[in-house]
Amino acid sequence: MILDTSYFLPLARIDINSDLLLAIAEKKVSSERISLDRIGLNSISIFELQAKAAKLGVKTEYVTKAIGTISNVFKIESYSSPRIIETASILRRDLFTDYVDCVITATAIQLREDLVTEDSKILRRRGELKQKYELTILTSRDLLQPLSAR
Repeated sequence: MILDTSYFLPLARIDINSDLLLAIAEKKVSSERISLDRIGLNSISIFELQAKAAKLGVKTEYVTKAIGTISNVFKIESYSSPRIIETASILRRDLFTDYVDCVITATAIQLREDLVTEDSKILRRRGELKQKYELTILTSRDLLQPLSAR
């Protein structure tokens, strides 16, 4: 499962609406759907986390610790992988203007993993991405539904 950058922000003490990683660690998410050892991201998300932290004035020690945690715990796919570059270029041409979104989406497509995001532009294209690439796109709400709703 590939997570969009926003889910990693709490590791650098940047508040977001829903801390999915904490919910996973606290086992509030069904283990058959997601677990920490199955989470991946693209290395461009590390850059995006750094940029967001710099913009918000987050202490560098928090950012450094977050990046260390990410590097030690999660599977990281390089943004410079030729397959990802090729797919991201197609997505940029056909669907999205934000190249970072293209790279993250291309990562999920190339690894044949679900993508978890809150990005409205990606969510609007959910049907197209499912049909063309067999990509399942979820939100944190999809994963945090009460056990009885599953």
